[in-house]
Amino acid sequence: MSLQTLVDQATIPPDSGSASSPFEADSFNEAVMSTYARFPLALERGAGCRVWDTQGREYLDFVAGIATCTLGHAHPAMVEGVTRQIQKLHHVSNLYYIPEQGELAKWIVDHSCADRVFFCNSGAEANEAAIKLARKYAHTVLDIEKPIILTAHASFHGRTLATVTATAQPKYQKYFDPLVPGFHYVNYNDINAVEVAISELDEGDYRVAAILIEPLQGEGGVRPGDIAYFKKLRQICDETGVLLIFDEVQVGMGRSGKLWGYEHLGVEPDIFTSAKGLGGGIPIGAMMSKKFCDVFQPGEHASTFGGNPFVCGVALSVCQTLERENILQNVEDRGEQLRTGLRAIAAKYPQHISEVRGWGLINGLELRADIGLTAADIVNAAINEGVLLVPAGPKVVRFVPPLIVTEAEVNTALEAVEKAITIAAK
Repeated sequence: MSLQTLVDQATIPPDSGSASSPFEADSFNEAVMSTYARFPLALERGAGCRVWDTQGREYLDFVAGIATCTLGHAHPAMVEGVTRQIQKLHHVSNLYYIPEQGELAKWIVDHSCADRVFFCNSGAEANEAAIKLARKYAHTVLDIEKPIILTAHASFHGRTLATVTATAQPKYQKYFDPLVPGFHYVNYNDINAVEVAISELDEGDYRVAAILIEPLQGEGGVRPGDIAYFKKLRQICDETGVLLIFDEVQVGMGRSGKLWGYEHLGVEPDIFTSAKGLGGGIPIGAMMSKKFCDVFQPGEHASTFGGNPFVCGVALSVCQTLERENILQNVEDRGEQLRTGLRAIAAKYPQHISEVRGWGLINGLELRADIGLTAADIVNAAINEGVLLVPAGPKVVRFVPPLIVTEAEVNTALEAVEKAITIAAK
C-alpha cells in the first residue's frame, strides 16, 4: 500500500459535535490548571494533516501535537494498531515479560546504534532515565564522587525538576529553585566552551561525567547541530570516558528526514532518548544505550505504565509504517519543498525575516531581532488563514507537520503563511 493510499484512506471522521454541550472556555478554565497560554481554539477531530474545531472550521495542522503525530490523525495503521491491541491486552506490570515491549525494543535496536532500551511515558522521563544512568555510570565505572553533566544554553530537556535544571533556560526554571545540583551550561555549537568547562570543572571530587545535548535544538529556535562540533564532542568523550547523550525527543523518529538526528552529524551517542513521534501521539518515551554503559540493575529505575502492551503495540505499528511506506523519503522531499518556499517568502520580506533553517520536517522561520513582530503574531495570523503553527521562542515560527504531509498541503500552507506575514507585518 502506498503512502498516498494511506493518506487518502484517512477519511474525515463524522461531525460528532460536543460530547454533551457546546464547548465553553470559561468552564474549561475553571477546572483545568493554567499551565498553558492556549490559543482560542478547541479542537475535536482530525484526519490526515487536518483538524477541525468545535465550530466545524478546518485547519491544516503544521504543529502535529508539537512534532508528535508522526502519521497525522486517524491514520489507518494507527487505528488498526489501537483496535487490535486494546482488544487483546492493554496493561500489565513490568513484573512480567511483555512481548510487545520486546518487539518494539528489538525494532529500535535493529534500526539504531543502541543495544538496550528502557521504556517510560514521556520525553522528560526518558531524559530523567538518561541522567540517572549517567550518574550511576559515573559513580560505579568512572569512580566520580560528584558527577557533573554539561548541557547547552537554549536547550530543552523537560519539565521535571532534574530535566528543567538540565534545560538551560532561566524562564523555565523561575520559582522552582533550589534546582538539582550537578549541571553546568555551555554554548551550543561552541567546542571551546566545552573544553574550557571540562578543564575548569574537573577538580577534586567533581568531574564532568556526561554531555547531554540535542542534535538540533527544537525549543531553542530550531538550530541544527554543527557537524564539526559534534565530531569533536565525540572525540572528547572517547578520550576522557565522558558519556555522550543525545536528546532526540523532538528530532528523532524520522522527523529530520533520517530516523535519528545523530545520522546527520556523523557520530553515534552512547545514550539517546526518544518520545513524541515514537508513539505517533500515544504517550511513550524511551531511553536507549550502548551495552557498555547499561549499568542499571533491577529495582534501580522503573515505570508503572512504561512499555505496557498497548503503547508498545501501537508504537510498533508507527515504526513499521514509517519503514514499510518509505515515509522518510517523503520527509526529505516535503522538507526541501517547505524550506524552498519559506526562503522565497523570506526573500520577499527581508525587512521582517532573517533566516530559514531546519532538517526534514522540523523547520524554523526566524524574524528579525530589531523589529517588534513576534512568532506569536505570525502564529495567530496563520490561524485566521486556516493553518496551525507553533513558536519556538519569541522570534522563531516552527513548522512540524505530520510526516505524511503532501506536496499540495505544503503549498497550501506556504500560501497561507505568506498571507499571514503580510497581515501581521502591517
